Amino acid sequence: MNTRPLTPQDRTELARFFAEIPEADRNFLKDDVQEPQVLERWLDDEIAVRLVAVDEEGGRIVAFAALWPGIGRSSHVADLRLIVAHDARRRGLGREMARLALAEGLRHGWRKFTVDVPATHQSTINMFSEIGFRPEALLVDHLQEPDGRMHDIVSMAHIADDAWAEMLTTGLADTAR
Repeated sequence: MNTRPLTPQDRTELARFFAEIPEADRNFLKDDVQEPQVLERWLDDEIAVRLVAVDEEGGRIVAFAALWPGIGRSSHVADLRLIVAHDARRRGLGREMARLALAEGLRHGWRKFTVDVPATHQSTINMFSEIGFRPEALLVDHLQEPDGRMHDIVSMAHIADDAWAEMLTTGLADTAR
């Protein structure tokens, strides 16, 4: 697996990646990734950090992670979005992509990272907890699917102190955990 920044040349492959994500999983994303303007915005955003994991054999994108920074008094906070292809799950790729995104975010100077997880996705909540995220809020009926069904969201946060930030960016965190 090769992880790297997303580039404009990934346009077609990124669209394919999101088209293959099961609808039930796409419904939990904040943006409708089937809309071409969403992908264009994601490809063109020069402020956000966007990473992809690519299968070295076929060049297929199998995971996407992005950090979108807050503005104004929340400019030290970045919102993490992460999705892994269904057939690439349960192999540690999500954890690795989240850690890489955190390290890149620290290089950008962000010190708090948030992620929203469906309350019913306990394995995802556990994964984020294992890398230092803590629940901050339960948002009741916060997400509405296209068919009207409502879902609760657990808002989690990772606050990087200076020692952890240094370890994460230098790679020492791998041996410390």
